[in-house]
Amino acid sequence: MTRITFVGGGNMARSLIGGLLKTGMAASSISVAEPLAEARQSLGREFAVACYAENRPAAAEAEVIVLAVKPQIMPAIGNELRDSLQRNRPLLISIAAGVRLDQLARWFGSGLPIVRCMPNTPALIGAGATGLCANGRVSPAQKAQAQHILDAAGITRWVDDEALMDTVTAISGSGPAYFFALVEALEEAAVAQGLPRETARALASQTCLGAGRMLVEGGEDPAVLRQRVTSPNGTTQAALESFAADRLGHVVARAVAAATGRGVALAAELDKGAHA
Repeated sequence: MTRITFVGGGNMARSLIGGLLKTGMAASSISVAEPLAEARQSLGREFAVACYAENRPAAAEAEVIVLAVKPQIMPAIGNELRDSLQRNRPLLISIAAGVRLDQLARWFGSGLPIVRCMPNTPALIGAGATGLCANGRVSPAQKAQAQHILDAAGITRWVDDEALMDTVTAISGSGPAYFFALVEALEEAAVAQGLPRETARALASQTCLGAGRMLVEGGEDPAVLRQRVTSPNGTTQAALESFAADRLGHVVARAVAAATGRGVALAAELDKGAHA
């Protein structure tokens, strides 16, 4: 079995570990480096994986290292692990938003096979959507390894052009927040019309869940599904015309562009911090 070390034992690491164990991976093949004692104890109890307070012993024998830490501390982690990684040459998988492949190579040492990916919070319930991008040193077998790890928490899609990873972040990484904002807005609108809040929330949430399942499980174009719901001169058409008048498509496009731009800026800020 492949030996995997997670550097960072937060929610996303927990979701991936849980998913991997469900696929049949042995707990003895997984290690976690986590500085917080309470988190280590929780991981050990729940998953029976080896937990370490420090990164070096956890990563010493790993064939795959998953970097599940905040972008801001990535340079320090790289400085700590660089020598060990240069000796062992494991596959490096980063799930940190906005951190580029060239930055990872600079911090952790050149010549490493690196996969950059962007999962999202529905991975916590096995319903994630992850974009992945690899550098030129990642072999086909290592790509399959990375995909297997992220598939444990949902669906995965490879992106050839790394510049598009900021768009992936804007769509799937940040996307759950857009969905929650829509449900909030539907709830508030229904309450304003007189529905009790509990009823408004239940109906809005279940409606969005059902629509999402129809879209994913049916595999049909969202435009086709939208048209089926929309009767001529009916209530749905009235609402959609209101959306169109308020330029919903433009609003969404601007929001995605803003999130994409922020991803680019985050990477630039990390470069500045590393050279400060």
